[in-house]
Amino acid sequence: MISVEEARAALLALAAPLEIEESAFRDAAGRGLARDMPAPRPQPPYAASAKDGYAGAETAPPPGRVFDVVGTSAAGHSFAGTLREGEAVRIFTGAPVPEGARHILIQEDVDRQGDRIVVGPAPDGAAYVRPPGGDFDTGFVLSGGRVLRPQDIALLGAMGHGTIPVRRRPIVAILSTGDELRAPGDTLDPGTIFASNGDALAALIEGWGATARRLPLVGDNEESLALAFGLAQDADLLLTAGGASVGEHDLVAPAAQTAGFELRFQKVAMRPGKPLMAGQKPGQVMVGLPGNPVSAFVCALVFVQPMIARFLGLPDRDLTEERILGAPVGANGPRMHYMRAQTTPDGLSRVADRQDSSLLSVLAASDHLVIRPPHDPPRDAGTRIRTLALPR
Repeated sequence: MISVEEARAALLALAAPLEIEESAFRDAAGRGLARDMPAPRPQPPYAASAKDGYAGAETAPPPGRVFDVVGTSAAGHSFAGTLREGEAVRIFTGAPVPEGARHILIQEDVDRQGDRIVVGPAPDGAAYVRPPGGDFDTGFVLSGGRVLRPQDIALLGAMGHGTIPVRRRPIVAILSTGDELRAPGDTLDPGTIFASNGDALAALIEGWGATARRLPLVGDNEESLALAFGLAQDADLLLTAGGASVGEHDLVAPAAQTAGFELRFQKVAMRPGKPLMAGQKPGQVMVGLPGNPVSAFVCALVFVQPMIARFLGLPDRDLTEERILGAPVGANGPRMHYMRAQTTPDGLSRVADRQDSSLLSVLAASDHLVIRPPHDPPRDAGTRIRTLALPR
C-alpha cells in the first residue's frame, strides 16, 4: 500500500500532454492554451474616442468657443480629412479620432446650433482620446499553459487570431462494474442498487475539460469485462469503478492485465478510497476507482483531476486551501482521511458527524473535504487545516 503522494506522483507520470490542434473560438472555452499567443497588432489600432461628442483641433477650449462642424466620425466610418483650427467633427464612442484632433468635447458640454457648436459654461477638461495600443500593444502576450476562460477568448479575438492552439481534449471512458448495479430508472430486483458512479464521474470529467464516454454497465464476469475493455481501446484514459479490490468477485485487475495493462499499484493509504488501481499500456492509462460512490468521487478529485490537467498541458497546481475548524475533531488513523465538511455561516469548517463512505447524502450536503494526514492528533476548534473544495 502506497501513500497518497506516491500514488499521485505515479499517476501524473503516466499522463502526458496531448497533441496540439487548432480550435474554433466557440469550442475553446475550458481547454488548455497550448502556447504563448502574441498580439500581431495594437488594440485599438488607431486613436479612438472614449465618448460621444465632438473632436476638435484645440486642447481644452474655453467656454463660449465656437466651432464649425465639418463632418462625422463613427465606428467603421471615419472622417477622411484633417481638422483645422475652429473646426470640429461629430464623433461617437470607439470611432477613429480625425487627423489633427487633440480633444473630445463631450456632447453634454456643447450647444449644437445648426452646423456650429458652442462650448458650454463649464466644459470637462479631459481629452477623452484612447491612444493606439491603449489596451495592448503589438507583441503583448497571452501566456500558454492556462485554462481558457471566456475573457481570454475575448482577448484573443481582439488580437485578431483566427483560431486558437489548444491541447486535444482527452477521451475518458468510464466503466462501472458489478452484478448488483442497475441503471437509474430501471426496476430494482432484490439485492440490487442503482448505479450512480458513471454519471457523477462523467460530470466531473467534462467539467475539467475532457470528453467523457460512458460504457455499458457490466457484471462481474471475465467475458463482459473483456468486451468493455475492447470498447474503450481508443480512449486516452479508462476509468473503472468497482472490482478494484482483491476479493473473489473483483476481476478488474486480471481483466486489465489480460487487456495488456501493466499494473503499477493497487492500494493507497487513504480513506475513503483504499482500493485504487493504476495501469498503463501503449497509448492508454487506466485508473481503477473503488466501487463505493463516495470513494470513487473523492479519488477522482484527488487523482484524476490533476491527470486531466496534465493531458491538457496545464501546470500542476495545489488546489487545496487553508480553513479554520469550527468544531473539534478526534485523532486520525494510519491513512490519509478526506472528511466531508460544510462551511458554517461564519465561514468556519465543520466536519460532518457521519463519515461512512457509503453516505452520498453527506457528500451532497458538503462543500469541501478536510484533509487529515496519517496519525494526525485531535484538533481543537480554531485550528488551521488544509481542505479541498468540492465542485460548486
